[in-house]
Amino acid sequence: MRLPDEPDNIAQINIVPMIDVVFAILTFLIISSLSLSKSEGLPVNLPKATTSQSQEAPFKITITIDESGKLMVDKKPVNLDQIEGAVREVMGSNQTSLIILNADKGVNHGNVVEVMDRLRRIKGAKLGIATIK
Repeated sequence: MRLPDEPDNIAQINIVPMIDVVFAILTFLIISSLSLSKSEGLPVNLPKATTSQSQEAPFKITITIDESGKLMVDKKPVNLDQIEGAVREVMGSNQTSLIILNADKGVNHGNVVEVMDRLRRIKGAKLGIATIK
């Protein structure tokens, strides 16, 4: 026998929809934060410099030299002999471009100078070296 004060259904809180919403928001935040960090070159251990300054340019080209000495122009592998042509191809019709040199701190100094020498032959190319402040 049932008492008149007793409810027919016991009240419950269903948290499954709330968990779905929280995970959707978390997924959105993770994906949006990944797109905020812009990686222009391949990951290398950059040297530290206390006097480094940020440079802005409308058109940037990133040259990466990894620890083993491999060259990349905007994440595409090239040889030392091909670097001028590859940079000119990426520059296209742009008269001036900022070329950012991402060289691992373990790379031989002679290799970096050789790449810089070849890049300086390109008209309209300004050269910058990436460092960590």
